[in-house]
Amino acid sequence: MKQLGGCTFGIKSVKHMNVLLLGSGGRESALAWKMAQSPLLDQLFIAPGNPGMEAYGTCVGVDWKDRDALSHFCTAENIDLVVIGPEDPLVAGLADFFEENAALSHIHVIGPKAAAAQLEGSKDFSKQFMERNGIPTAAHKTFTADQLEEAKNYLTTIDAPYVLKADGLAAGKGVLILDNLADALREMDAMLGGKFGPASSKVVVEEFLDGIEFSVFVLTDGQDYMLMPEAKDYKRIGEGDTGLNTGGMGAVSPVPFVDAAVKKEVLLNIIEPTIKGLKFEKMEYVGFIFFGLILTKKGVKVIEYNCRMGDPETEVVIPRVDEDLLPLFVDAAKKKLLTRPMAQSAHAACTVMQVSGGYPEEYAKGFPIDGLDRDVESTVVFQAGTSVKEGDIVTSGGRVLCATGMAPNAAQALERAYQRLDQITFEGAYRRNDIGVDLGLRG
Repeated sequence: MKQLGGCTFGIKSVKHMNVLLLGSGGRESALAWKMAQSPLLDQLFIAPGNPGMEAYGTCVGVDWKDRDALSHFCTAENIDLVVIGPEDPLVAGLADFFEENAALSHIHVIGPKAAAAQLEGSKDFSKQFMERNGIPTAAHKTFTADQLEEAKNYLTTIDAPYVLKADGLAAGKGVLILDNLADALREMDAMLGGKFGPASSKVVVEEFLDGIEFSVFVLTDGQDYMLMPEAKDYKRIGEGDTGLNTGGMGAVSPVPFVDAAVKKEVLLNIIEPTIKGLKFEKMEYVGFIFFGLILTKKGVKVIEYNCRMGDPETEVVIPRVDEDLLPLFVDAAKKKLLTRPMAQSAHAACTVMQVSGGYPEEYAKGFPIDGLDRDVESTVVFQAGTSVKEGDIVTSGGRVLCATGMAPNAAQALERAYQRLDQITFEGAYRRNDIGVDLGLRG
């Protein structure tokens, strides 16, 4: 039984499932929202989740770092499938833990093992992987602390802008783009001196790529893959793409400049060599791959891999997926995926983040959020940095929530997202009002 356009694939062959989703952000909110719609779902547990996710499942206080507690919970609740949202558990080997634990090895896990998660966990590793497999990316060179003078000398031989990247996970803060050589030399000193802790024990210096960025996603079993809708996100805090980098201030899907020719180039030059490389190098990979890409005058190149879905891209990609995720997750875990596009809606989706004042630097928390119960046609609010205090939903993080609008065209979807955010208020709330302006979606 195989049908497109919103119907499920092979649904009769999959039993009802108890699912555990790990994470608490907007990405996990969108995944929970989608999985809660599945007729195959029995119970959805979310650890730790957030107040908004209670509408989709049961939030539980299980810490993935407490392996004994996690194991006990999965056994007690007869968990069939675990979906790992963030990167930290993946890089730390949580997927390996499930396979190696006899009591848990029957549980399907969506998320790569630690060796393959190094595609995100180490920028030097991912660069070497791309080199070995002929995948286009920026020219680069990696330095360690005992190569500090060599690193600084190297910076004097290349042209600005200078791109310095902490090798490991640095919560989205480990990438610096500097126009001034003196600043680059000072930051090299700081990074190799421990500015980002173990994450910057190595620093990758990259060629600056000039172009426009976008993201592509696949679900893979390490042998085959399903192409998902593409997206473009907005990383800077300030309008006109100014100010500090953030975890993302908004996103749109589809992306107008990603036409058939660009998609073909991405498939042939990037996605397929990546999947073949994983298979050839015997890296077990079951889960999502995020391809951070840039369209340059010399073609599409890879900026980075993520070993999970992006945020806020998930909040526009998942609403456009027009089939049930749960049987696809089971097929991936069983290594039975078929290479094909994931069914997707012809409608567009756009999301806008509402963040705490001061983010991405210091910000206050604990402000009550008003208007969450108000509605706008074809919109959904995905909570991220929220918690409950004395019965009220309050702010508890930098990126508090986002509103995603869906419509036949992107301009209308974006307008709906902004209309929904107009209904939601909290002290110090900030958003960018220029999401999509560069694409002609808003005046």
